[in-house]
Amino acid sequence: MGMCTSADKKLLKFMKEKGDETSFHRVRGQKNKCQFGQQGICCKLCSNGPCKITPSAPRGICGATADTIVTRNFLRAVAAGSACYLHVAENTAKNLKHLGEIRGDIKGAETLHELAASFGIETADHHEKAVQVAQKILADLYKSKDEKMELVEKLAYAPRYERWKELGILPGGAKAEVFDAIVKTSTNLSSDPVDMLLNALNLGISTGLFGLTMTNLLNDIMLGEPVIRQAAVGFKVVDEAYINIMATGHQHSMFALLQEKLAAPDVIAKAQAVGAQGFKLIGSTCVGQDMQLRGEHCANVFAGHTGNNFTSEALITTGAIDIILTEFNCSMPGLEPLAEKYQVPQFCLDSVAKKANAHYTPFSMKDAGELADRIVDEALNSYTSRRSTVKIHIPRDHGHDDVLTGLSEKSLKKFLGYSWKPLIDLIASGKIKGIAAVVGCSNLTTMGHDVYTVELTKELIKRDILVLSAGCSSGGLENVGLMSPSAAALAGENLRSVCESLGIPPVLNFGPCLSIGRLEMIAAELAAYLQIDIPQLPLVLSAPQWLEEQALADGAFGLALGLPLHVATPPFVTGSTLATQVLTSDLKELTGGQLIIEGDFVKAADILEEIISDRRKGLGLG
Repeated sequence: MGMCTSADKKLLKFMKEKGDETSFHRVRGQKNKCQFGQQGICCKLCSNGPCKITPSAPRGICGATADTIVTRNFLRAVAAGSACYLHVAENTAKNLKHLGEIRGDIKGAETLHELAASFGIETADHHEKAVQVAQKILADLYKSKDEKMELVEKLAYAPRYERWKELGILPGGAKAEVFDAIVKTSTNLSSDPVDMLLNALNLGISTGLFGLTMTNLLNDIMLGEPVIRQAAVGFKVVDEAYINIMATGHQHSMFALLQEKLAAPDVIAKAQAVGAQGFKLIGSTCVGQDMQLRGEHCANVFAGHTGNNFTSEALITTGAIDIILTEFNCSMPGLEPLAEKYQVPQFCLDSVAKKANAHYTPFSMKDAGELADRIVDEALNSYTSRRSTVKIHIPRDHGHDDVLTGLSEKSLKKFLGYSWKPLIDLIASGKIKGIAAVVGCSNLTTMGHDVYTVELTKELIKRDILVLSAGCSSGGLENVGLMSPSAAALAGENLRSVCESLGIPPVLNFGPCLSIGRLEMIAAELAAYLQIDIPQLPLVLSAPQWLEEQALADGAFGLALGLPLHVATPPFVTGSTLATQVLTSDLKELTGGQLIIEGDFVKAADILEEIISDRRKGLGLG
């Protein structure tokens, strides 16, 4: 059975030994791609279609041009991605509200006080403060389209806010904006391609500030702020002596009470009564990366992070997973047949991620205790019923023991002595040439699983460019050792000396895709320190192996921030000359952002390095 390749050779070896069908095998059957779909010039909005644009048929039956069809498809995809992130932000705000109402444990009081102060909330009671913060956020999300979101100005970097205001792309109520974009891109409505591209930027702003930044801050309040530490990653973190609970998705706040429950003496005693040492949460996909980020607060139950979305299927085939909890995307349908084969029950906590063979057990903070009890009971039942019939095979050589994690805007600044000056001095001196944020998804079609991401990252650090990562990219980079201190040996001479003196790797792990919002906060603070705008920073962005619509919403945020955004695979826009021109060139005059499409990782590194060099010159640096 043929397979695609992976940058993670130990994972590939294990999967070949096991022989189970996964996405790595199915990609071969989908290698012949529709050229019209890849260019974005296929429209199936009405029964006259699907229409495709060709030189001999430059308009669809309704008269839509390639420019209209491409930008309509693009905006609709960004709207879907924005909706996904806003769903997470909304649920997280609701969870904080309920936590305040039941006077639950607030682990990140400092973040709560800071957020409340910025919102003008003055109550001294922590729990009432949490309720009011959540209510402010929900009220903003639920505004109508023609009512501008109040908190955007409070969250955004001031020069960026003013530029967005000048361009007329400040968002109204975020959920209403998604609704309006879906309406706009329906049959025989908008046909203005420029308007639709600007609309995508509008969606990117609310996606980034609420779906990313705000969700991180709310999780910090409920689950504790990230603390820099070393941790183990890869399949080696799985221990068959425990009852192992695999979590997939993005909504970490849903696991807050479960984490506490699994550490309770009476619950551990239940595990020991059936022959296990206790319970462990096994990190998979972005929710696992968020658990890893906050591992300081749940070290007794969190085993570690195993990998990204396309690693999750192989994780089940170890036989050591006793129950799967899904609550959002990156929970692939390919988990279903493997869960059946390895007798692993699946439980879905949010209907948007319902799997065909999963039990739907809706989460609410009010009933979180009862749900946690049920999960414990189901995990106990699974352990006792399946362990005697399923062979366990864990590749102990997969992963690393010394990945640096727990990076956030706060923990990094604390590491630097509570000031950005040391980092800025290193950049000014040329010890660090610039910063590249390598973020986003993994896919299997851009050279293979994580291959492009890993090779581009190696090229960047070799050129003394510090890499910050957030998203499934982090799962790939950590499993091949680029987030371990020893990776300093792969960096250029200047960056290597910095890393060795500080005991850090040249690739810093910020965790889940939500942490792209943390990178924006760092960019804003660096720009504020230097009293410049974000597009002037020697900072570039790459989502080399972007996968899904959420990544396009992330990208729209990056472009609105004024960052050069590189992708290895075009986002289905190349069938429109106008869309390509606006995104890759004209946008520089509007926001400062620029889409860069380059499938060769060495050439991509050349382009990104040149942009960093130009921005250094603009700041008067050599």
